[in-house]
Amino acid sequence: MPVTVDKELCIGCGACVGACPVGALELDDEGKSQCNEDLCIDCQTCIGTCPVVAIAEK
Repeated sequence: MPVTVDKELCIGCGACVGACPVGALELDDEGKSQCNEDLCIDCQTCIGTCPVVAIAEK
């Protein structure tokens, strides 16, 4: 199951974007992380890289 991003917690640092091995995460127009569920392989690598714990399992 893809991850979910808490937009209120996200600071837009991009750590998760760089950590995702399949490019499923990107910054949206507001500079917040978003997950492309079609690309996400549920490896959860991004969860551990988020410094503000804005990413979680769905």
